[in-house]
Amino acid sequence: MIQQPKYATLQKVRNENRTYGITPRIPGGFIKPEDLIKFAEVAKKYNGAIKITSGQRIAILGIKAEDVEKAWQELGMEPGVVSAYSVKNVELCPASFCKRAKQNSLKLGMKIEKRFYAAAAPNRTKIAVVGCRNSCTSAYSKDIAVVGDKEGYIVTVGGSAGFYPKLPHIIAEKLSDDEAYNMVEAIYEFYNKEAEFGEKLGDFIERISIESFKSGVEQIYNK
Repeated sequence: MIQQPKYATLQKVRNENRTYGITPRIPGGFIKPEDLIKFAEVAKKYNGAIKITSGQRIAILGIKAEDVEKAWQELGMEPGVVSAYSVKNVELCPASFCKRAKQNSLKLGMKIEKRFYAAAAPNRTKIAVVGCRNSCTSAYSKDIAVVGDKEGYIVTVGGSAGFYPKLPHIIAEKLSDDEAYNMVEAIYEFYNKEAEFGEKLGDFIERISIESFKSGVEQIYNK
């Protein structure tokens, strides 16, 4: 039996040859030049291909099983996804650098990324934090989105762009940075506490109704 390398994804098996992809954590999609160089060096050394992912990360594809652990060690980075039952990633727009931003959401976004990186959840969970309603990173398709507006932040829940696309629900508006952060905490706590194992956030909301979901979140938020 072939053992699956840790923190690696099996790719298409060709002529019984198995190769894997690894995807390190890149907080908010911002990466230092020296770390970008590491990607190139490791990919070249192990004959891998570099892929920019939709989740603001960089994957190295086509690595042999026996080279996966060595590649991780040489990169010296954390995995982007620790578990299928966790917060998968927090995607950010470049609000501090964008003329369209209504809120400078980067500080809030990085705070949320640091708090929720690899946090356990009933199912994979995606979060986005953006500075305006243009919603770069497709924020409305995420399980939780924090969207900057002129009067503060809008928080939405339950969006999905997967097999069964779902539009999100607005759960709060006109929030300050601190209020938006606390709202994400309350959403996460209620979801973690009440959802069934394996249940996506959007499916959980549909099962109990958006009204019940809002009520449960507000009770935690207002503690």
